[in-house]
Amino acid sequence: MDPLTYRAAGVDVRAGDEVVRRIAPLAASTHRPEVLGGLGSFAAFCRVPFGLQDPVLVSSTDGVGTKVKIAVMADRHDTIGLDLVAMGVNDLLVHGAEPLFFLDYLAVHRVEPDIIEAIVTGIAAGCRQAGCALVGGETAEMGTLYAPGEYDLAGFAVGVAERANLITGEHVTAGDRVLGLAASGLHSNGYTLAREAIFGRMGLNLGDPIPGVGRSVGEELLEPTRIYVKPVLALMREVRVKAMAHITGGGITLNLPRPARPAARPDRSARVAPAPDLHRHPARRRGGRRRDAPHLQHGDRLRARGRPRGRGRRHAAARGPGRAGVPDRRDRAGQAGRRLCLSRCG
Repeated sequence: MDPLTYRAAGVDVRAGDEVVRRIAPLAASTHRPEVLGGLGSFAAFCRVPFGLQDPVLVSSTDGVGTKVKIAVMADRHDTIGLDLVAMGVNDLLVHGAEPLFFLDYLAVHRVEPDIIEAIVTGIAAGCRQAGCALVGGETAEMGTLYAPGEYDLAGFAVGVAERANLITGEHVTAGDRVLGLAASGLHSNGYTLAREAIFGRMGLNLGDPIPGVGRSVGEELLEPTRIYVKPVLALMREVRVKAMAHITGGGITLNLPRPARPAARPDRSARVAPAPDLHRHPARRRGGRRRDAPHLQHGDRLRARGRPRGRGRRHAAARGPGRAGVPDRRDRAGQAGRRLCLSRCG
């Protein structure tokens, strides 16, 4: 009888050691002065930055959903880690927090050092963009749980903010201006629907060009999620930001009201930005009529909720005729053209 070993049971310890050796310099490239020590301990250590009077730690965890399937199909794994970082640090950012450190969890069918190194290369790149340190992670080899070639990943981001500067949306009022920052693509949301539309209904393959877009399916779907940290932190130093929303699953319909509830809702009667090319593709038509997804644009205002006293209709803070453009709940996946929206004083 063969000896009972981890390798025989499906866990390659040597491959795991090789992964640690390869990712150590990647993590070191993201170092912040607050981080104490390096990889290898049971836990990571990080000081709170000096100079804060009443620091508050802000945390978030997220994944990248079925965008992982596109990376596996294309055998390209060097950007999915950047997506993972983006989903976490953008959530911290909307509350006014500066990302401090990041950890990852990677579950795989089998430890393949080249693939894991590519994934962590993307994570490190995302951390450098966000200015946070990659302080640790976990790679779990589970051949009985995942099919060959499959993996999944999750990320954990922690940031810090001065308590007095936390952004919660409690001060949002009707008449505040809304600024939308453009997305780089679909980001990391709605990929179950996107895969059905592109591969199922349109019958396209990864290498096929998307009509009217000018890029292949694989290039468009694997475009990394935009990390907004540096431009938004710079904006916060210049103007008072009352609220922010990271437009992820649920689109503008469900995410934008979260920081402003229940005081106001966006009024897009004055300005509506056009949908990106990908969202205007004929596959999004219903009944032969194209449905362009509405997007927020600089200059939109917030509209008051409820019935103000002495009026039978809702008060519209935006100038000009027309009512607020309320996006169809069924059209959430097409709202990826504006990924981060901010509300500030007009």
